[in-house]
Amino acid sequence: MDVCLVIKQRLEQLGVEQRDLATAAEVTESYISQLLTRKKLPPAPDRTDIYDKMAKFLKLPSGDLSKLADHQRKEKLKRSLVDPPAPLLKEVRELILCKCAPDKESQVRAIFEQQPFGELERLVTQKLLDVVKRIAKEELGSENWLHLVARLVGRSYEQMRVIVLEFLDTDVFNISMENCDSFLDPLIESWNIDLGTFAMEVVLNRRLAPGNPRRFEFVEKEADRPLEEEPGFKRFLRDRVLSGDAIEEEIEFLKKLRFNGKRPTPLYYYRELQNLRDPLHFRSPEAPRIKILGQSQPEGSVAPMHKYLEEKGIEKQLQLDGRKKALQRWAGSKSGRRTRKKAK
Repeated sequence: MDVCLVIKQRLEQLGVEQRDLATAAEVTESYISQLLTRKKLPPAPDRTDIYDKMAKFLKLPSGDLSKLADHQRKEKLKRSLVDPPAPLLKEVRELILCKCAPDKESQVRAIFEQQPFGELERLVTQKLLDVVKRIAKEELGSENWLHLVARLVGRSYEQMRVIVLEFLDTDVFNISMENCDSFLDPLIESWNIDLGTFAMEVVLNRRLAPGNPRRFEFVEKEADRPLEEEPGFKRFLRDRVLSGDAIEEEIEFLKKLRFNGKRPTPLYYYRELQNLRDPLHFRSPEAPRIKILGQSQPEGSVAPMHKYLEEKGIEKQLQLDGRKKALQRWAGSKSGRRTRKKAK
């Protein structure tokens, strides 16, 4: 049993029409008709909210339609894998090239023409498609965004929802001019690529997709060596005197330290742990709390007194101590002068 048959049976049982289901799912009646006649493949469950809306209207258990759709799509994919992929349409390629940075367009065009639908063309097309699909998926639930895009491309709100659903199901082998006209063209301002490292930058239309340009790196990098391999770090963890009260966040911080060939000792990690805990080395986002000298520290504390004083509190206490000692010296010198006068 597939999605189409289940939906048809429920429509008959409930005595409702396809247009009622289209209204509930916020799509066009034509789209529902094409789904039920199997002219269109059901959209992927993880890319759309249409199945939740349909299930609620048809009074079906949540998740049933999406499971059937997923199974139907997998069967379709198995049958289509035997066919070789078709190259991009010339119009799609031209749109992608016209969005390329002017100083790279001629060079990229030459590669595209020399290697039709080769590695570079697939890489660029796939990345542009991924960026735009991510935006479309995030904004699918936004009526304002859909209305805005619909006005730009001359479609109704319901038609735009259908176009988004179909676009989220497309891939680099099946991208159409409708996908380009509705999404790639209005959403992408420009793109650039470093042909040495294959690093890409995609600049989006700020009106439709505010934010910074999207950047992607494709260069191979040497993996960082885990810090647990450091002998000193291992001994630090085994020594409960040094690391016994270290919490998970502190250990993770120590793991990320790098030394450019040097081999720190367990004592280094202990001192670094104490530095990490010292409030004088980090400013708290909260208002400073001043602790007066002479007050008791929390029970079980192993840190020195300055751990419980903020920097301003220490400075103030030092000033008070300095004044007190100055007064004591002045009082002492005055008492000495009186004693000498009496002796005379």
